[in-house]
Amino acid sequence: MSHIVIICGSHRPQSQSRKVSDYIAGAIAKLDKSMTVDLIDLFELKLPLWEGDGGFVPGKAAAWQPIQPRVEKADGFVIVSPEWAGMAPPGLKNFLLHCSPKEMGHKPAMIVGVSASRGGSYPNNELRTSGYKNTRLVYTPDHVLVQTVKDVLNGETEADKNDGYIRRRIDFSLKTLFAYTESFKTIRAAGLDNPEFANGM
Repeated sequence: MSHIVIICGSHRPQSQSRKVSDYIAGAIAKLDKSMTVDLIDLFELKLPLWEGDGGFVPGKAAAWQPIQPRVEKADGFVIVSPEWAGMAPPGLKNFLLHCSPKEMGHKPAMIVGVSASRGGSYPNNELRTSGYKNTRLVYTPDHVLVQTVKDVLNGETEADKNDGYIRRRIDFSLKTLFAYTESFKTIRAAGLDNPEFANGM
């Protein structure tokens, strides 16, 4: 049994990214009933800005304390990122700054880009070049782009050909994540971390 943490990277209320995150949580339950799921919504989290060593200025550390064990418990992640002005949201980058190898090290993550139109690829590119260096997070080679998001993943049945395609694509990518999640347990058990090389290059 594995535990998947879904990170809803939008910090807007009632976001389409949350809709996508909820759909993925349901898809995981349908694909493998042995999986457990936790959904971290950055709108609900209200995480203060990371401010360097220690993460917070004095008095703010308490905000991360209830989140840290939820992230650490994960065997794998789904990172759902809307595209805002061609970028991943600042709150998502802030969340990744708070994380360390203790929470994310040698764990796979599947990226899901979300767009109201035909975009969504820029957050994928951005995350693949950041967020992993010091956390030791490993992005899976497969990702998903949920485009024209308001028209898809609404309800139990597919609305049209495009909606059906994206649902099948999500299932395919989740199965890849599940396989990585099981394999990476062996990697973590190998004890590869070394304090002399705490940060990536």
